[in-house]
Amino acid sequence: MPRQSQAAHFGQRIRQLRVDRELTLREFARLLDLSPTYISQVEQCKFSPPTEERVRQMAVLLQQDSDELLALAGHVSGDLPEIIRAQPREMASFLRAARGLSADDLRQLERQAKRLQTKKAQHHEIDCPESSVSDIEDN
Repeated sequence: MPRQSQAAHFGQRIRQLRVDRELTLREFARLLDLSPTYISQVEQCKFSPPTEERVRQMAVLLQQDSDELLALAGHVSGDLPEIIRAQPREMASFLRAARGLSADDLRQLERQAKRLQTKKAQHHEIDCPESSVSDIEDN
């Protein structure tokens, strides 16, 4: 049986988004290649939320952020465990330190991280220009 509060929030949200997009239950199910009965059961919280892949498909059809719908479904994006495993101590510490920050604060941290990645990529290009790499490969 699904965890009631998790499934309820997901099912209610999916139904509301589907109705807002003026998609019938049958049309939504057809676009997802699922049965209307299954979608109805999910929306009524009688079935657990679907897999990550299906939630992502729903997010695209409903023009929603997939991470938000995944969280409502009780899932975590499949790429996150790999990211955490790459640097477990640092990532866990970072997430714990960021806990409780506002959405605006988190967006600011995200922008800073992207700027750092851009700088790092630019430094890498300066240190190892593509022409040098292709010259090495040709030899």
